Amino acid sequence: MGSEELSVGEVARRSGVAVSALHFYETKGLIHSQRSEGNQRRYSRDTLRRIAIIRAAQRVGMPLATIRDALASLPEARTPTRRDWTRLSSAWREELDTRIAELIRMRDTLDDCIGCGCLSLDRCRLANPGDWLGDQGAGPQRWDGPV
Repeated sequence: MGSEELSVGEVARRSGVAVSALHFYETKGLIHSQRSEGNQRRYSRDTLRRIAIIRAAQRVGMPLATIRDALASLPEARTPTRRDWTRLSSAWREELDTRIAELIRMRDTLDDCIGCGCLSLDRCRLANPGDWLGDQGAGPQRWDGPV
């Protein structure tokens, strides 16, 4: 094994991520490995920085697909830099701000809906403002619709 390559166990130990998570990240296209002559995974050292980015992005709630797309914009053979992280995290700011605003609105209006069970009553400001789902029938017509 070359000095620039790490085994899956070394990456797991140094990154604090389970081997199974590394395999999962690889199947999702977040990290990449090469195979040794003995068919063992070998990771370049830049994988450690990529994993740090993945974990930080996950902590703030970024979906794996968004993280994968962001990592795809980085050069494959170069360790991501602070400048790379600044660019990636700045691109996520608007999405996070939108999510935060939604969570605050849900928190502040949850007590209006907690016992209704219907979610299509005209008083439900959380999931059915203005009772726009009432025309489609009674009951919770669509939880994931526009709020």
